[in-house]
Amino acid sequence: MKYLCQVWFDGTTLDVMTKEEKHKLDSDSLGYDRDLMASGNMIHAEALQSPRSAVTVRVRNGETAVTDGPFIETKEYLGGFILVEAKDLNDAIRIAAGIPLAKLGAIEVRPIYSFGPDV
Repeated sequence: MKYLCQVWFDGTTLDVMTKEEKHKLDSDSLGYDRDLMASGNMIHAEALQSPRSAVTVRVRNGETAVTDGPFIETKEYLGGFILVEAKDLNDAIRIAAGIPLAKLGAIEVRPIYSFGPDV
């Protein structure tokens, strides 16, 4: 079954890290991605640019509204995702727990909804 591991963290945590700490985090993250690829669990992973580069789109009554930035009322924001193949939720949780940014933020694990063949 496919699970989306959403990586949520407070960006100010990264702002106060030294260059060496950021390099280690990047290295650990890429290494974990390679481990997931080797184990057959990795489907796809991407890091996202800062929320400052985001826009939020809403359509209400046929009208499109675009606002700068994400709509968040928290310090944590979505920083990336890893789409994995796992045998069950417990396996997906095990995978999510290994994501290096889980030590700095939170990983939301959500099963992928499969549409039926008639859709």
